[in-house]
Amino acid sequence: MPLLAAASQIFGHSLFLLRAVPALFAAACVYTTCLLATEFGGAAFAELFAALVAAITPVLMRFGTTITTDMVGLWLWPLAALCILRIVKGADPRWWLAAGAIVGVALESKYSVTFFVAAVVVALLALPQRRVLATPWFFAGVALATIIALPNFLWQALHGYPMWTLLRDADEYKNVQLTPLQYAATQILITHPLLAPVWLIGLWTLLRRTTERFLGVAYLLLIAQISLLHGKHYYAGAVYPILIAAGAVSIERWTARSALWRPALAAYALVAGILLVPLLMPVLPERTMSAYDRVAQSMLAREVTLARTDGSTIGNLPPDWADMHGWRELAAAVARVYHSLPPAQRAQAGILASNYGEAAAIDFFGAQYGLPPVISGHNQYWIWGTRGYSGNVIIDVHGECDRDARLFRTYRVATHFSNPWGRPFENGFPISVCEGITTPLASFWPKLRNYNQI
Repeated sequence: MPLLAAASQIFGHSLFLLRAVPALFAAACVYTTCLLATEFGGAAFAELFAALVAAITPVLMRFGTTITTDMVGLWLWPLAALCILRIVKGADPRWWLAAGAIVGVALESKYSVTFFVAAVVVALLALPQRRVLATPWFFAGVALATIIALPNFLWQALHGYPMWTLLRDADEYKNVQLTPLQYAATQILITHPLLAPVWLIGLWTLLRRTTERFLGVAYLLLIAQISLLHGKHYYAGAVYPILIAAGAVSIERWTARSALWRPALAAYALVAGILLVPLLMPVLPERTMSAYDRVAQSMLAREVTLARTDGSTIGNLPPDWADMHGWRELAAAVARVYHSLPPAQRAQAGILASNYGEAAAIDFFGAQYGLPPVISGHNQYWIWGTRGYSGNVIIDVHGECDRDARLFRTYRVATHFSNPWGRPFENGFPISVCEGITTPLASFWPKLRNYNQI
């Protein structure tokens, strides 16, 4: 993920290029969905309809809009399924090497692919297609995936498995807890209630077919795993291109004798998808977007609540779009505080942010304001440590100098940051100046560790 983000900026900072990266993965996902439709026996309409539905399915559209850890799986899960499907249908077993390489790369992005892989392998073992596992190439593929992902696993081990801590704490303190039935219902919501029939038909199609049945069984096992482990509703999102492709093939067969049904279905899918575009892509001005979101929530209040992934408060904009606001202004606010310090204090001042979003924004925009590197106890920033700061003078962003712990001799709130379009917890917080640390910052640093999602 860091390499992909950095590669998008190789020619300089560009928001367009940053958004082009997930768009390319989304395009690759759509193309792979077409290939799956062909592999399932579809012709031109099945390919086009599958591509259309995959492109406008909400959870997939979201993955293809911003750089996130889900972006890579959007393409690689369906691609791995395509390789395995070809093996099951009699292709060269050396395709297991391709599948292994794909899974290895996907693991570098997000570990949730292990649920998908486990579901596929168990499904194959439970069905007559288990024979495709009885080849050295399958184990070679497993070995290749392990080798590719090994640096990631070793890094986790060397740092005390921070991802495990993050996931455990999120499950215990933040994630919405859903029953299996509620979790199944969220899958309808995140794929659009008006478009979900396509993948439901696909699931029914796969379960009825002997050769492709393992993919339908794998889907059911995948949902069961994530539901029982209280995963977020979108964790299985990358699997839906597979089901959409299968559904498009059945719809093509059912409409073979009608000249009207096919264009009507395509128009229906397009209109249904367009209705949600403003909630999934930043295409409207803030005030219009906020009003559109309020209308959507009032119409679907119960469903929107069910589809939430955590218990945080929602503000004027949906969380993803709220997180796109206020960062440059935050860096400017911190810079004003920093440059207001006397030269002697400024020379030793460090900037402490409460979370990685604030820290990264100040690091990114801070260069133009002459700000020093930021430290934070949140996630990767904690691992990067104190960056040599003594802690004697700290600008505490989103905090009041840990006053309850009496860590500093004096502190003052320099300003409050206003960010009305941001998330509620990123609006109105203090920016404080802390002086005279009573405990060496390096000694206090372990207590600042916060492995958690925002």
